[in-house]
Amino acid sequence: MKALMIAGDRSGSGKTSIALAIAALFSRKMAVQTFKVGMDYIDPSYLTGVTGRPCRNLDTYVMDEHQVRAIFSHGCVGADLAIVEGVRGLYEGAEALDDTGSSASVARSLGIPVVLVVNARSITRSAAALIRGFQSFDPEIRIEGVILNNVAGGKHIQKAATAVEHYCRIPVIGAIPRMQEMELAMRHLGLTPYREGRESREFQDRIRVVTERIGEHVNLDRLLSVARTLTPQQESPDIFGPADVHDLTIGIAYDEAFNFYYADLFDVLHAMGARTVCFSPLRDMLPDADGYIMGGGYPELFLPALAKRDDVKRDIRDASRMGVPIYAECGGLMYLTEEVILKDGWQGISGERRFPMCGVFKGTTTMPARRVVAYVEGKSLPGSPMGESNFRGHEFHYSDVSLEPGTRFAYSLTRGFGISGGSDGALTNRTIGSYTHLHPVASLSMFSHFLSTCRMQVNA
Repeated sequence: MKALMIAGDRSGSGKTSIALAIAALFSRKMAVQTFKVGMDYIDPSYLTGVTGRPCRNLDTYVMDEHQVRAIFSHGCVGADLAIVEGVRGLYEGAEALDDTGSSASVARSLGIPVVLVVNARSITRSAAALIRGFQSFDPEIRIEGVILNNVAGGKHIQKAATAVEHYCRIPVIGAIPRMQEMELAMRHLGLTPYREGRESREFQDRIRVVTERIGEHVNLDRLLSVARTLTPQQESPDIFGPADVHDLTIGIAYDEAFNFYYADLFDVLHAMGARTVCFSPLRDMLPDADGYIMGGGYPELFLPALAKRDDVKRDIRDASRMGVPIYAECGGLMYLTEEVILKDGWQGISGERRFPMCGVFKGTTTMPARRVVAYVEGKSLPGSPMGESNFRGHEFHYSDVSLEPGTRFAYSLTRGFGISGGSDGALTNRTIGSYTHLHPVASLSMFSHFLSTCRMQVNA
């Protein structure tokens, strides 16, 4: 198979729309496996939607090199082409003086070439100088092609492309004009998730237009020619199994309100002996299961419907009281508090509005609050249903959870804010709720311990 990375010179370069369109176009004639650098959930939902294969995340701050390669090789089974979408600028990472967490570090780990998307608005010859800087900054990173975005017309394209190919010695694979219709639907924490918008004709039309417009201005044959041909290594049995016996059932909240899950979660749970059953807190009853996972998402957009479901809220509360293990992240944490309070003016509402939630944790969620997007690092303490372990993860929220005094916390953070001042992972019974998002491969031992906790409860 062939593989390449589409990375940007900065945030806002247009790489998300371009990677989406290229993946969609190639998927019409071959099996395309996509990956996303970073701990993002929303871009992967689009890449999954247009290829029909689950997009997987790669992050060298959260994962070690073995885990990055294992996820890559596992995802690539049966694929003809792997496309990795970068994050922010090519060299942006967690720190100033190394590239951990960057797109460049993933490209190096996998040994794949980079096609650099450059925002060429109002520059021509300077684009070559910019790209030369990217080439010389780290000679180990193989930048094999360029896509110029936001160009003004034929003269602009001709001058910029001539300069780039002369001074940088790499091909200009595409030059995309400035077009208003290139913008994808946005909201307060980024793009609208694909699952939420997929039923909208306007949403699908926008994706179709973006794909067609980019397809008109990118040479796909030339793009494929710079991709590296490789044979992914065999899957890692220490991560992806397979299990001999599936003795557990794990219920996973999965609908428009709760859909922030890494694709590897389902494979990891299955490899460790768990069947998964998805349910919608908006529409379904709580399924009979040995444990539950409540992921993140946008529950704040569905509060009236969630508040009306007294039956499912009661069942979740009862399951927690009975000691059934429950793991909740971010939006799931919000859902498990007593109520969500929307402040006056939020999303155009008039006056403060309160919506009763599950009440598993004594406390409230308020929106909006300070926007938090950051890496997290910490330790899971003894007594946690996730076990005792060091971890790295991510937090991404626009809310504030305030819990009653005396609440126990399972996580102590050395990086990140969590629920309150570095404390995260609120505990009650065998229920844990956190703002920290954990990747199941990077935190394999914690998810293994969660399943062990479920088995202990079943056998008690």
